Amino acid sequence: MEFIPVKKILSAYGTNDSWFGTNYTMNIYRGCCHGCIYCDSRSEIYNIQNFDQVRAKEDAIGLLNNELRNKRKRGVIGTGAMSDPYNPFEAKYKFTREALKLMNKYNFGVAIATKSNLISRDVDILQEINSHAPVIAKITVTAAEDELCRKLEPNVAVSSQRFEAINKLSSKGIFAGILMMPVLPFIEDNEENILKIISMAKENGARFIYTAFGVTLRQNQREYFLNNLGKHFPQAVPQYIEEYGHSYECRSKNAEELWQLFKEECSKANILYKMKDIIEGYKKENKIEQLSLF
Repeated sequence: MEFIPVKKILSAYGTNDSWFGTNYTMNIYRGCCHGCIYCDSRSEIYNIQNFDQVRAKEDAIGLLNNELRNKRKRGVIGTGAMSDPYNPFEAKYKFTREALKLMNKYNFGVAIATKSNLISRDVDILQEINSHAPVIAKITVTAAEDELCRKLEPNVAVSSQRFEAINKLSSKGIFAGILMMPVLPFIEDNEENILKIISMAKENGARFIYTAFGVTLRQNQREYFLNNLGKHFPQAVPQYIEEYGHSYECRSKNAEELWQLFKEECSKANILYKMKDIIEGYKKENKIEQLSLF
């Protein structure tokens, strides 16, 4: 593991009601080795050199301890936006686990985004945090079938394992659900895939699904995506070039029809899908949990 020097771990306080109601962001790791062919974080705009190499921020836990101890405003810390907090190295180094312990100690909530089932290892600490602050676990699932998942996200837990993690978290009282994004045009944007994900979400206790029917592509990310897409879906490459060219936003041609289907099926399954409702849901549930303690 290579360590890189940094001066701070947390972002400044903010109110982000457009993205799961977080107040701070935290990334202990830089880079990711999951190998997802569509990852936006490898775009040039983020200036992450050797993106596929995972590096940890030097003395991250010590820095985080000092920052949390001195924060005047408590809130929800989001992690997983730029680098998955549960990459394979986390199993050994446990930096994310230690960070969660500090959040628990200093009364901060947490919003985790991950593709790894390793998150279920930390259900004990998440339960402790949930007793006094909001907790939400967002697990990405875009392919219902493991075979397709392996092609798109080759070096991480397959979809069935992620559903198992959602089941474990939900059964322990954690507000867990699915980030169903990106839904790749010509590959995943079909009724069969969407319906199966919703069905499996309900079966495994997911409280929400947040989706976007399409993908964003820019700079070197587009080249990486199309090169890897061609290895498994060569017929899709000319479709992307013809339909989207160099557009940043590649919206599914089926987006409107799929959105209507998605809303109807989520409502039937009692699964939240609007950002406002998801934020209210996990923060309200935490308040109920706190009241139950007294």
